[in-house]
Order: sequence, then structure tokens, then C-alpha cells
Amino acid sequence: MVEWTDSERAIINSIFSNLDYEEIGRKSLCRCLIVYPWTQRYFGGFGNLYNAETILCNPLIAAHGTKILHGLDRALKNMDDIKNTYAELSLLHSDKLHVDPDNFRLLAHCMLVCMSMWPSTNSWPSWPWLLPRSTVKELSVTRINHEDSRHH
Repeated sequence: MVEWTDSERAIINSIFSNLDYEEIGRKSLCRCLIVYPWTQRYFGGFGNLYNAETILCNPLIAAHGTKILHGLDRALKNMDDIKNTYAELSLLHSDKLHVDPDNFRLLAHCMLVCMSMWPSTNSWPSWPWLLPRSTVKELSVTRINHEDSRHH
């Protein structure tokens, strides 16, 4: 179980309450697909992903990036039970879609980059040091779920 301090909870909730989900979600997924092109294999049905420009202009990629970021809202509402919160989604990504668990870490890093460039985060002096730790906590639970589901 992931344990959060009151300070971590407050900072994380503050960060997410000020994000533009559409912008950060789109930019994060686009960055992941461009910087780590092998992750594109999971998006074959999303149309032309031939180069950075086509990825950046793809409305399906933008919508899915927003959906991913909104998916983190479930973690915010269930911070004491993230593993069970994402159990079904983890099974989908491991058993049906066969997503490499390392791709979640890559996407998380892309989210951190995009969030760090978001103007409203500049007023939070402690968030850059907290967020990587907390994101790693969240994603490690997701990855454990993902890997556990492959063994059952």
C-alpha cells in the first residue's frame, strides 16, 4: 500500500486542480510517442503517426492523452487504495493490449516534463521534488498490478 503524508496529498491535489488536462494530456502523450517511437505500436488504430507533426496534429492522440490524464483523477480520489483502483485497467493493458509496463514509466516522465513547463506550477516551490517521488509511487503500484496480472 502506498502511504502519503498530508503534505504530499495537499501538494498533489493542488497541482492537479490547476492543470489544463487537455493541454498537458495531449503534450505528454505526443512527447512520449515522439521521443520513444517504439511506444507507437500500441496506437496503430489512431491513424498516421509517421512523424512528429502528424502526431502533434492527431485528434485521437490528443483525446487519448486527455483521457489518460483524467484517469489519474481516480488515483487522486482513492489515494489509499490505488492498486485496487487500477486493477481492472491494469488487466486491460496487460492481458488485452499487451502494453510493456516500462511504457508507463516513460509516459510518467513525459508528464513530468510537460507539467514542469506549465505556468501555474511555477508558484509551487516544493512540487518538482515531490512529484517524481509521488508519481513513481503511483506508477509502481500500477506496474505491480500490471506485472501481477501477467503471472495469473
